[in-house]
Amino acid sequence: MSIKAFLNKQRVHWMSASGPESDVVITSRVRLARNLTGIPFPHLMDESAALTVMRSVERALAGGQGTIVEGLQLVPMSHLNPVERRMLVERHLISPEFAESGTELRGVAVDEQGALAIMVNEEDHLRIQCILSGLQLRQAYAWAEQADNALEQTLDYAFDEKRGYLTACPTNVGTGMRASVMLHLPATALTNQASPMFQSISQLGLTVRGMYGEGSEAAGRLYQISNQVTLGLSEEEIIANLGTVVAQIVEQERLLRSRLMQEARLQLEDKVLRAFGVLTHARMVSSAEALSLLSDVRLGIDLGIVPPAEAPTLNELMVAIGPAHLQQAAGRELGALERDLKRAEVIRSRLTGTR
Repeated sequence: MSIKAFLNKQRVHWMSASGPESDVVITSRVRLARNLTGIPFPHLMDESAALTVMRSVERALAGGQGTIVEGLQLVPMSHLNPVERRMLVERHLISPEFAESGTELRGVAVDEQGALAIMVNEEDHLRIQCILSGLQLRQAYAWAEQADNALEQTLDYAFDEKRGYLTACPTNVGTGMRASVMLHLPATALTNQASPMFQSISQLGLTVRGMYGEGSEAAGRLYQISNQVTLGLSEEEIIANLGTVVAQIVEQERLLRSRLMQEARLQLEDKVLRAFGVLTHARMVSSAEALSLLSDVRLGIDLGIVPPAEAPTLNELMVAIGPAHLQQAAGRELGALERDLKRAEVIRSRLTGTR
């Protein structure tokens, strides 16, 4: 499948809401940073070196017959327009910084499910990522590792016996792995428990970011929690540590939801039903407001306050209301007001089946 055809798909793998603990855990993601030996890191290399990396990865993908990377095509970023690049960001498949440059010296490969993505010449020569629904860190690592092993049959990675995989950022040296989960924590936020919880998490070698990773805000009460340290820990230890903490957060979030229903049921029901009413009747809505209201509705669905929607609908809407997806749906560039109008239309259509 071409990347153009992939971008025309409404749903990608992680939106299915089929994974374990998906009432709280939206996604699990594992990313492996790899560099080729003898070639400077991307921030130091010239055009010739960058093209060498691109061609090397193309050959490795072509040689991966019978493996998880079979059929993946490396697409130069210059072949994608700004809207298409931003759509990949909104689907959580590439970083916002990577999307800014439409050059032939950078490339991306995505499988037809949108579960496996490979960025070439981002901060490192390769960023191999797997993103799945719910709490599936071990499965995400297994898929990313399969892709890593398939590419390593052709590529010569920069590796040190003592330090592990060598990376552009010192904090990634070692396994080169970042494991993360995206959590929906409305009850934690509504009861003012988020700040103390995240302070405790930081002391455990984990970090908390917004829905698009580093530098992004926690819109819609969505938070990404990931490991900070890779050196001195094995991949299994990183996943086990993160998984243990996430399990505790999931348990606490569910307890807080239950407590809210017991102690402030009327106020909670009013909040949820107002959010549902706005989303199903509003004629214009901003991105920030939409994400906040969708958070309330998602909570209401999980608690049985509003009729359940199809499991993937709210996950799809998280992406469908992004500026790039709205422009693709409209078939033209949209101004800020036009985006707010289109966003409201898309939400009404998905939640009620009408326009």
